[in-house]
Amino acid sequence: MSRIGNNPISIPGGVEIKFDNGVVSVKGPKGELSQNIDSSIGVDIDGDTLTVTRSTEEKQHKANHGLYRSLINNMVKGVTDGYKTQQELVGVGYKADVKGQILEMNLGFSHNIYVQIPAEIKITAETVKGKNPIVTMESHDKQLIGQVAAKIRSLRKPEPFKGKGVRFVGEHIRRKAGKSAAK
Repeated sequence: MSRIGNNPISIPGGVEIKFDNGVVSVKGPKGELSQNIDSSIGVDIDGDTLTVTRSTEEKQHKANHGLYRSLINNMVKGVTDGYKTQQELVGVGYKADVKGQILEMNLGFSHNIYVQIPAEIKITAETVKGKNPIVTMESHDKQLIGQVAAKIRSLRKPEPFKGKGVRFVGEHIRRKAGKSAAK
């Protein structure tokens, strides 16, 4: 029995969901998303609730049941409320600037790093004197915003000794003690 897959999804007002030929399309005030669904998974739309069903009790079908229910739920939440991610650049001289859909960062390398941001993501960079620069991304697509945030973080991961690097706001970095001078 799937605890996640059996939960119904409530469809808020202003959201339109269609399911045909194995594709679920969700349209709302913030945008439009679509997702291919495995043939073993069925989607039943009844008024303002959506339920996901599976054809058999195979292990893979049970796994897909919960997966696709979560993906559809994320799509519904994304087109109504949207998703927001904030990352901070911790380090001396680290900077971030946005020009159109290009994020320019100085992360302590000998050159600046330019990242092309997809059009579905609204990005801003905020620099306040005395604080770390913060890059804020907003989108209706949870998968896309997570992928872009992971790509930006991978450019300079936080290191455990001084904590320098790109990290999510509120993320805790486990710190290590440095070498102790032995005499």
